[in-house]
Amino acid sequence: MPIASSNEQIFPRPLSQAPVLDPPPALVPQRAPLYGTGVSLEPMQAQLHAEELYLASHGDNGDARIWDYMTYGPWPDVKSYAQKLREQSASLDTVFFAIRPKETGTVCGQASFLDINAQNGVTEIGHIWFGPQLRRTRAATEALFLMLCHVMDDLGYRRMQWRCNAHNENSRNAARRLGFRFEGIFYNNLIFKGRNRDTAWYSILDDEWPEVREKIATWLQPTNFDGSGQPKASLSTMMAQRTPSQRGQ
Repeated sequence: MPIASSNEQIFPRPLSQAPVLDPPPALVPQRAPLYGTGVSLEPMQAQLHAEELYLASHGDNGDARIWDYMTYGPWPDVKSYAQKLREQSASLDTVFFAIRPKETGTVCGQASFLDINAQNGVTEIGHIWFGPQLRRTRAATEALFLMLCHVMDDLGYRRMQWRCNAHNENSRNAARRLGFRFEGIFYNNLIFKGRNRDTAWYSILDDEWPEVREKIATWLQPTNFDGSGQPKASLSTMMAQRTPSQRGQ
């Protein structure tokens, strides 16, 4: 499998030496719920979320392949999984959320803010997995959009990152679909589960965000979905038609 798609190129950025006249407010994402139209994100609590998240990722209706590219998991039972969620809930430098679609009412995925650098206005969305019932749904897209809006709009961050295993094509497609631009590969970046990991880097910058936000918000509009809940327009296509990157001009 190729590590880089043919349309992914690395460019210099002309604003790289520009003075920062309006630095970010240096605010840290809080462990507080994020509410959308069809989904809510709840601060991770093992006691509250472990059983439903375990069933969504391990049970008969789950998908063991969720853990193929994660640096941890799977677990043999709910008790051992709950211990991992306790660690995630207690983390001081990563803010974990459980994702609850309103349509089902049960949590069936997770995501987090990590590598939070509030003074420089930089963070990352990561530790993402969606159970089969959440995957490729409007709620899944809205969940990540809520996180992007919280950091870029509410907290005034300058950069949102996305990192993944360079061979995880699903994650790389998801990054591009949400408007992240490819930056490069860190080779031999990690060892996980006894295997080498080359890491692909993507980002959305503050001057790119308004257009990205508009396209995702447009895609999420009820008028974009038919009677069976299927989108009429492709978000990937919409992102492919956005303004060319200023990183190469």
